[in-house]
Amino acid sequence: MGKCLKDKRAMENKKELRTWLDDLKLNHPLVIAGPCSAETEEQVLRIANELKDTDVSYFRAGIWKPRTRPGMFEGVGSLGLKWLQKVKAETGMKTATEVANAAHVKLALEHDIDLLWIGARSTVSPFIVQEIADALRGTDKIVLVKNPVNPDLALWLGAVERLATADIKKLGVIHRGFSTYEKSKYRNNPEWQLAIELQTKFPDLPIINDPSHITGKRDMIFDVSQTALDLNFDGLMIETHFDPEKAWSDASQQVTPKTLIQIMKDLKIRKETDPEAEFNKSLNNLRAQIDVVDNQIIDLLGKRMKAADGIGVLKKKKNVAVLQSKRWNEILGHMVLEGESKGLSEEFILKMFKAIHQESINHQEKIING
Repeated sequence: MGKCLKDKRAMENKKELRTWLDDLKLNHPLVIAGPCSAETEEQVLRIANELKDTDVSYFRAGIWKPRTRPGMFEGVGSLGLKWLQKVKAETGMKTATEVANAAHVKLALEHDIDLLWIGARSTVSPFIVQEIADALRGTDKIVLVKNPVNPDLALWLGAVERLATADIKKLGVIHRGFSTYEKSKYRNNPEWQLAIELQTKFPDLPIINDPSHITGKRDMIFDVSQTALDLNFDGLMIETHFDPEKAWSDASQQVTPKTLIQIMKDLKIRKETDPEAEFNKSLNNLRAQIDVVDNQIIDLLGKRMKAADGIGVLKKKKNVAVLQSKRWNEILGHMVLEGESKGLSEEFILKMFKAIHQESINHQEKIING
């Protein structure tokens, strides 16, 4: 009985999922931009006016900020919604903000905010998502769901399904990366493979990339944005401030309106007028997937060598020989079998692991002889 109920409620991919996006009739990716936080009316209106008549379709501003720790700036509250109303009146841009509970939803709808998103810290809780879904039931507003802080595809899609079950038609997702304990060049690891898996399951569900939260650094935003577009993402959400260094929150990841405009000019966007557009689109997507995996391989090899360095330190203390033939042969035999199960030839596995093993020996010898 439980399985039947689950199957009945499960969301299915359909072309209508992207109707709201297609209806915008954009000749470029959807762009949602604006400050991390609405700070003052003057700040909000100044940024909005600098983004007017650009590729930006939705002006975003954080009104309520769910911070990691207490004592940090948590937003100006409902007062900021009036500033967003002024943005729409003065610039014609549609408005967007994050909601985290039913009270936020009520106020956002009262102020006619056009696009709402559920943040990563809210997506992790089915209780919070259900509360928001109930408050939004039947709305014609666009509602986007950021991925949860942890890489859990079922939890991410579950949040979207709760909204769909509440008769909300204009849905999409935002990929903002995932928290990790490991040291990384990213603020939140993109885990592109998980986003690709979501696209495979729901190819018509609009997916927006948030390079600001993935990188945490403004100088990395362009590269992550380009990767997202190469992976057929539908748009970008980029935090923008006229004086990022003085921003009240997330200063390091915001760009100026001028920089954002240049980013949008420099991004390579595949032209639909190309007679071989579909072929090129598929080819570029697959190449982008390979680039993602190649970067993961390099990261993993780096971690493997760090472990080898640790072994080298231990061997030096105990005066143990670098080469342990029995251990090496066990690894090689196991990896050949694992490789065969993945369709990889024995010759390839032997060559690859011999090269990795030699690099490990070089690392350990350097430590022992150092």
